[in-house]
Amino acid sequence: MDLADLYRDVIIDHNRNPRNFRKIPPPCREADGHNPLCGDKLHIYAKVDQANRIEDLAFEGSGCAISVASASLMTEALKGKTLAEAEALFGHVHGMLTGREAPDPATLGKLAALGGVRDYPTRVKCASLCWHTARSALGEGETVSTE
Repeated sequence: MDLADLYRDVIIDHNRNPRNFRKIPPPCREADGHNPLCGDKLHIYAKVDQANRIEDLAFEGSGCAISVASASLMTEALKGKTLAEAEALFGHVHGMLTGREAPDPATLGKLAALGGVRDYPTRVKCASLCWHTARSALGEGETVSTE
């Protein structure tokens, strides 16, 4: 299976059946994200333990298939990681989406499927919104906008 097929199949699956699409009850960290150009809106919930490990990560909201699929993939990938590991993964994914890094399935697993987004520059913000919002939730909890 080539990357284009993987991209299409993974995006379709995670859009139709998003993982971790739910609210986490308080206490948790939270942040809102909004892409005014296409209308994607999401809310990220994060529960972090005393060792700075992400115990749980979930999202609610609405958006295009790429936005929902990216949030679903992200929540699966970040659960169980430390905040430092999450930050490093953010860097890899952001580099892949912006074309600075090649999609590497060995390093990124299913997240490599998002590498297909870089062929559609107008959709990069759709795929990256959840990552920026999660980064905010895990840090200061500010609202994120892709304006």
